[in-house]
Amino acid sequence: MTNANVPSEITFRIRRFDPAVDTAPHWDDFRIPNPPGMTVLEGLKAIKESHAPSLAWRSSCRMGVCGSCGMLINGRPQLACNTQVGELGSRLVIVAPLPNFNIIRDLVPDLVPMFDAHVRMQPFIIRGDEAEMREPTGEFGQSVEELEQYLQFSYCIKCGCCMAACPTYATDPAYSGPMPLAQAHRYNADTRDGGFKARKAVLATHAGPWKCHFAGECSRACPKGVDPARAIQLMKRDLVGDYLRLLRRRGPAPLVAKPVGIKRKEGIPAAPAPTVTRG
Repeated sequence: MTNANVPSEITFRIRRFDPAVDTAPHWDDFRIPNPPGMTVLEGLKAIKESHAPSLAWRSSCRMGVCGSCGMLINGRPQLACNTQVGELGSRLVIVAPLPNFNIIRDLVPDLVPMFDAHVRMQPFIIRGDEAEMREPTGEFGQSVEELEQYLQFSYCIKCGCCMAACPTYATDPAYSGPMPLAQAHRYNADTRDGGFKARKAVLATHAGPWKCHFAGECSRACPKGVDPARAIQLMKRDLVGDYLRLLRRRGPAPLVAKPVGIKRKEGIPAAPAPTVTRG
C-alpha cells in the first residue's frame, strides 16, 4: 500500500477478554485516525485514550528492544511497536494475543511457562573456576570466529513470537519451545562455557529438541533475525555426537591476562569503577 493509498482512518479489530467479567473472548472494532507512520502500538494507545480505557497489553521500550509487545497482528506474531499500520497493506488491523499461551487479559499472554523453560536451560556461563567468576582478574579468551558461532542467537529479546509460531509447541506443552532451546545452544556454543553436561540433563529428555520437525516458522517470526530453527538442528547434531562419543568438546576457554602497556587514545575516558560488589 503506497502513501497515496493509505486511508485517513483505519479499523482495529481487537480480541478482548477480561476473566473477571467475560466467559469467553470476543472481538471489538474501533475506527481511529491513521496518520502516516503510525505503528500498531500507537494505534492501541489511541484506542485506549479515546474508546476503550480498559484495554490491556504489555509494552515498554517502543523501539523493538524489550520484546514486551509481541502480538498476533493480521495473523502473524509481530512486535506492535515495530509494525507500521501502513505496511500491513490492509484497511483492517486484526490484533490478538500471542497464541500458544494462556491469556491473562485482552492482549496480555501468560509467558511464565516460556520463562520457566528458559530457566531450566541454565542460560548463563557455567564454569568450575567460581572464584574467578566472582572476582575476575582477567578475561576468558575468545576469538572472533568463536564469537560468531553463537553471536546471532544472543540477539534474542524473549518476546515469545517464535513460541507463538511454533506448531510443535502449539500441540505439546511438554516441549520447551524454540526460545529456550535456542538460548541453551547459545551457551553450549560459547567457548567460555562448560555447562553442556548440566544442560544435557534437560535437553536429552522430552523437553529437548527432538520433537522439532524443522517447520522453520520460529525463524520466520523472529523480529530480530535470530534463527532458532538452526540452533535446534545444531543442538541435535551435538547431542547425537555426544551420545556416540564423536563430539570433541574442549574445556572452557582459559583465562587471558589483561593486556599491559596499551595507551588509551586521547579523548577516551578511563572505565568507571565497578558499582556492584560481588558477594
